[in-house]
This record gives sequence, structure tokens and C-alpha cells, in this order.
Amino acid sequence: MFQTLTQKLSNIFDKIKGSTALSEQQVLTIAREVRIALLEADVSLVVIKDFINNVVEKAKGQEVIRSVTPGQMVIKIISDEMIKVLSSSETEQALHIEFEPLVNIMMIGLQGSGKTTTTAKLAMRLAKKNKKVMVVSLDIYRPAAREQLETLVRNHETILSLPIISNENVFQIIARSTKEAKLLGCDVVIYDTAGRLHIDEPMLQELSNIKEIITPKEILLVVDSLIGQESVNVANQFNQTLNISGVVLTKIDGDSRGGAALSIKYVTGKPIKFLGTGEKTNDLEEFHPERIASRILGKGDIISLVEKAAEVISKEDAAKSVEKLKKGSFNLEDYYQQLQNINKMGGISSILNLMPGINKLLPKIDQNPFDQNNVKLQQAIILSMTRYEKLNPDIINGKRKKRIAAGSGTSVQEVNKLLKQFQNITSLLKSEMKGNNILRDKFNNLKNFF
Repeated sequence: MFQTLTQKLSNIFDKIKGSTALSEQQVLTIAREVRIALLEADVSLVVIKDFINNVVEKAKGQEVIRSVTPGQMVIKIISDEMIKVLSSSETEQALHIEFEPLVNIMMIGLQGSGKTTTTAKLAMRLAKKNKKVMVVSLDIYRPAAREQLETLVRNHETILSLPIISNENVFQIIARSTKEAKLLGCDVVIYDTAGRLHIDEPMLQELSNIKEIITPKEILLVVDSLIGQESVNVANQFNQTLNISGVVLTKIDGDSRGGAALSIKYVTGKPIKFLGTGEKTNDLEEFHPERIASRILGKGDIISLVEKAAEVISKEDAAKSVEKLKKGSFNLEDYYQQLQNINKMGGISSILNLMPGINKLLPKIDQNPFDQNNVKLQQAIILSMTRYEKLNPDIINGKRKKRIAAGSGTSVQEVNKLLKQFQNITSLLKSEMKGNNILRDKFNNLKNFF
């Protein structure tokens, strides 16, 4: 998520971080480099223009030029402006589902944006907060669309799916769902509306009619982040007709640029409320402007990392892991446990995006160990070891490697590769934790959060 933009901004910041003096011309040069980085990230031109103008205006002030650490002050200005671009008020940012006996949520968006999957993800998120949720598909046009939604929530006992009756029109489905939801005592009904390949008048008219009937508390526009600044045009068109309450950006895990996230709220005035970060049903996270700005600027997002970890790791295990990371005393048994935890937390890519300074660490590490298929291979190899070998990887000689390879269905070369990768990762973490005060402090904070 945002890797390309993060890397470019980090390179710019590295040039000025230790500067003891900055001329106005140097400030303009920095601004030009930031502008190029934002353009390459496919950020809306309107956003770029205002963002750069605000940064230059504040950075050219005499208090910055003559300050003791002008480089750091410029970085702070860029950070503050980034948060402004992304931010909404707390009232706008929140999902309004309280204080009413039955809340209707309307999901809208183009076909292929991930609307149906997001509907199921949102239902599961609300169910975890002890809300009784019903999902209702109003997509009577796309083949098997209603069945898809039903399948996505089938294994979740706390989520109800309105039974499918053939040949009903949209408004008959709404009438039946309203009756059923009240009868069953539901707190929230989420309506998954039909999408189109392109926005057209019949689509908008149907959505307007649905809105009038169900009077939704929330109208959430689901947008594919991979379409970049085109997402702004999509959001504007829907907003003009329906007055959306917020946006859900999907496929964020595949978006290395971040143009949509940096453009939509600023141009439309509507908050981004959620991010779809993967294909799993729990891959939906709340949008926190300050945290996202921190990720984009290469500072990581330690709070979100803690929240993810808290769902799968006990306090005791977390404390032990942090201490071992700090000391660089991982063994292969620890490594295997971390691989399991990582999978539970959404995979290594989602974790790395939250790590402070990770954009600088990654070039030093062979990224192959983080490939999902390779993770499974590594787990198989480790499972073929004795516990003594896991605790003392240095004793694994040629004879042991042959046995481990045979037991895991791999080759000696692959066993060697795992051991080398493990050694590189643990050595790197140990050196970085010792030499990087910021990174070390973040890990200490992680322990304190637990």
C-alpha cells in the first residue's frame, strides 16, 4: 500500500533531514520533487496544486528558513498538510449506526469495485460489535449476484441473509427485508445495490428510488483504488445524485501509488470510512487519516499494528516476541510461530505496511521469504526439524539437512536458503534495533500497548 509514494518521499526527506540551513530556492526544489512524486502517484491535480502551494507558503516563512532544524520543520509541514488532505471531522468519519432501532446502510458503486465483498466484510465487522445484521442483495441483474452475497456470509451464524425468492423486483425485496428485519430484531440492514460498468441515468434513478424508500443512515460508495484519480470522477457523479455519506476504498493492498486515497476526500468533501486491504472477510479496516499519513510518510502505523496483533497474539506472547526482536535472539521455533501469527494478521504484506522505517529495511532483505507460497515452504521445512534443531539452528549440518529436506518434500538447497534467510533477517533486525532509536522506541511502544 502506497509503497512507491512512500519510497519517493522518504528519499526526499533523507536529503533534507539533517539540513542546518535551507534557502527559499532549496524549498522550491523540495516542493518540485514532492510534486513529481504526487503526480507519479496519480493524485488529482487539484489536490497537488493546493498541497504544494500550502507547503511552499509555510516552508518559506522566516521561522523555518532560520530555524535550528529547517529540514525537520519542512518535513513536519508536509506531514501536517498530508493529514489535512485526508482528514474529516470525527462526526463525519464515524459510521452512524447508533441510537436507532433499525439502521439501513446502502452500498453503491460500479461493477467490479468489490461492493458485494465489502458488504459482507462490513456485516462481519458490525457483527463483531454485537450488532444483529442482515444483508440484502438488490442486484437482480448480475447472474448469481444474490447467491454470491449469501455464500459470503453463510458460515457466520450472527449474520442473517434474506432468503432469495426468484422473480422479485428490487422494491418487493426491500419490502420483504424490512418486514423480516423488524420481525427478527435486527439492528442493521445492509443493502447491496446493483452496479454497472459505467454510471448511467437508469442506474442513478434506481438508486435514488431505493434511497427514498429505505432512507439509509449511511450511503457508502465502494471505489476501486486501482483506478487512481478517476475515482474522483466516479465519486463526484454518485455524490451529486445521492449525497453519499462516505467512501470505501477497495484493493488497497494492490495499490502502490495511493492517488485515490489522497484525492477523494479533498475533492468531494466526503470522508473515506474504510479500506479494503485484501480478499479475506476480515480485511476491512477503519480509515484513520493520521495513521494513513504516517504510513505514506514512511513512519509506519504502530497503533494499527498493535490492533491487528491484539486479535491473534496474547499479551504474554507479545511481550516475549518484542524482547526477542530487540535482542535478535529469535530461533526457528519463534520464527515458525511468527509466520503463523502473520498469516492470521492478514499476511506479511499487510504487516510490513505498518512497520516504521520498513521502506529502508526491505531493500536489505531478500523479499522472497515474504512471498505467501514461500512462507508455506518454510513452514514445511521447519516442521520437519526436531525441536532441538529449531532451538539451535547452528547445529544443522549436512546430514541433518538431508533428513529435513526428505521429510518436508524439499531439497537441501531450499533448506539452506531458509537457514540463510532466517540468519539474515534476525541479524538485520538485531542491528536495526540497536542502531535505530526510532525503530527501537516503536517496538517498546508495541510492548507497552499490550
